[in-house]
Amino acid sequence: MDTFKRQFNTVTLVMIPIAIAINIAVGQLALLLKVPLYLDSIGTILVGVLAGPWAGALTGFLSSVIWSLAGWYTPAIAFAGVAAIIGALAGVFGRAGWPNSWWKAILAGLITGLTAAILSAPIATYVFGGVMGSGTDAIVAMARSIGLDSLGANIAQGTFSDPMDKMASYLLVYLVLRSLPMRFLARFSNLTPRSK
Repeated sequence: MDTFKRQFNTVTLVMIPIAIAINIAVGQLALLLKVPLYLDSIGTILVGVLAGPWAGALTGFLSSVIWSLAGWYTPAIAFAGVAAIIGALAGVFGRAGWPNSWWKAILAGLITGLTAAILSAPIATYVFGGVMGSGTDAIVAMARSIGLDSLGANIAQGTFSDPMDKMASYLLVYLVLRSLPMRFLARFSNLTPRSK
């Protein structure tokens, strides 16, 4: 319980709505531009890395729910559990100090992306018929054209897009962390401090 309370300090409670807004705004932009990435987990990863797995999971979950309920991207709610896992993993990687190193941040993104791809493919296939209305649909269509079934095509798309997306997101979080003063970072108990 003490760990749970530390994750949800005042700074974290202020940061979560900002992170949700970042997730939705950047994710919506990626949808509109039809890029083959999602870019909707940057805020989730930042909160998870700084505050911990529970705070990251809550941020990811709420981002998907709010994005759907607002009517901007209704399919997002089906992936709320995946978004929560992305946030929880960010908390684990933050505790291990991986986001303090650019190459470990990229590795954390790769692992997170592969996990998200495996979890998301069945949802995309069986709930939405493999078509999500995003830039990744072109990759699914290409995979279908070479003979993969819907699940196989969504797995192929996910193993291409998700790792690239999460590696880019973790690298961006790494850059944000490098720019934040140590005094601010000290307010969070999860992130292993970087060397000065």
